[in-house]
Amino acid sequence: MPTYPILRSSALVILILHLGIRSGLSAPSWWSELLIFNLVPFFALIVVMASPKVNDRWVRIGISLAIGSWLIGSLASSWNSFFGFKFPDRLIDAGYLIFYPLIIFGLTRQMRSSRTSKSLEFLDTIIVAFGATTAIGIILIKPATATFSGSSLDIFLSIFYPLGDLMLFTLVCSLAISQRISLRNILLLAGTLVFAASDLYFLWATAQGQYSYGSLTDDGWLLSLILIAESTWHVGDETKKDNRTNPIAVTFALLTSISVLTIAILKPKYFSFGSLVPALVTIVLAFIRMAVALNDAKGLSSERALARTDELTGLANRRKFIAELEIFRQSEGSLLLLDLDGFKEINDNYGHEVGDQLLRQVATRFSRVLPNSALLARLGGDEFGVLIRGEDGFENALALRATLSYPFAIVGNSIRLGVSIGQAINDPKNLQVELLHRADLAMYEAKRSGAGAVCWSAILG
Repeated sequence: MPTYPILRSSALVILILHLGIRSGLSAPSWWSELLIFNLVPFFALIVVMASPKVNDRWVRIGISLAIGSWLIGSLASSWNSFFGFKFPDRLIDAGYLIFYPLIIFGLTRQMRSSRTSKSLEFLDTIIVAFGATTAIGIILIKPATATFSGSSLDIFLSIFYPLGDLMLFTLVCSLAISQRISLRNILLLAGTLVFAASDLYFLWATAQGQYSYGSLTDDGWLLSLILIAESTWHVGDETKKDNRTNPIAVTFALLTSISVLTIAILKPKYFSFGSLVPALVTIVLAFIRMAVALNDAKGLSSERALARTDELTGLANRRKFIAELEIFRQSEGSLLLLDLDGFKEINDNYGHEVGDQLLRQVATRFSRVLPNSALLARLGGDEFGVLIRGEDGFENALALRATLSYPFAIVGNSIRLGVSIGQAINDPKNLQVELLHRADLAMYEAKRSGAGAVCWSAILG
């Protein structure tokens, strides 16, 4: 639709207009700074809200609220610069402060693909970002804290803004480096870099007494919001790289934070509390990551167990049986294939529910007579398989058959069932032997002849 290109370019056009007007004025005016300047974040907000569904709605909500919060702070600040009625300074601070958690939420959710990213990978990225913020923040901000003056809140804000900028930029960098280069990521990297640079320059110029309201450098904030808003119209590509943060980087981030907190404990006045916040967050995230890792490991273990377990009987399934057969081929023993006699008729006469109960009871009886070292599996339907090490394969086959010599009592019914068993003896010196095929031939011979249990021999084919 033609409306969209016009809408997406509106903020940039207004920014260029503001630059042209401001460069032609000897001093900032209320209409250039209060109206035109703030029209840029307003239209950036509209661009985000109108973005297509390449991101989920929480991305649009997070980034929209972040830009809206920044716009409130900017409007109040601009108003106070020209008019006698003043908005509280804390309203301005609140608008700018709330911007950071909202934009971090929106951008991290935007750059995280639900198809490729997992909770551990996401937490690793956050930990690296906060750890890097801790290291850089302590190096850069500690020397500057000696020059800070004012109330505790003023000092906190003086520390929070540069830390917030570092946190935002390092977080986006951590996410971007694990993905393929895309226009979306370039826009986000450029946007957060320009925002951090503009903010840090403002803080430095203010501290040096060199900042003047309405400077052309203020438009850096506007440009950053335009770039971030445009990024919501593009899709990233997370398919090239494995989205796993280097464990060395995660370990370094954690050790850095622990070291900083250790110094703070030994020398309580060495760091301000504000500069320790990223380190504290890093430690908390590390514990959360540990809990998530344990939960994932437990879930993975359960999934693996379910993938190799027959849901009805609780025995090993065909996949587990075939995998174990490869190991079993290295030792002497027997493979038994068991096929229940008359099970289909029972299923037809009594129903599948009775049939399922019968299979569970059969599995229980079979399990009781086999040695602990044997593997009993349900291969599907009414067919079972057994791997038995040693020379007692046929004796175990007869024992299995004997377990069905007395009837089953199910839902008031007395049900009799038989079993045909085929045995194939494994020869570890001849791995080319098709044990399953031989046991299958022996089992069908047992069923055909009524012998109940047959050991494969050359005459069976």
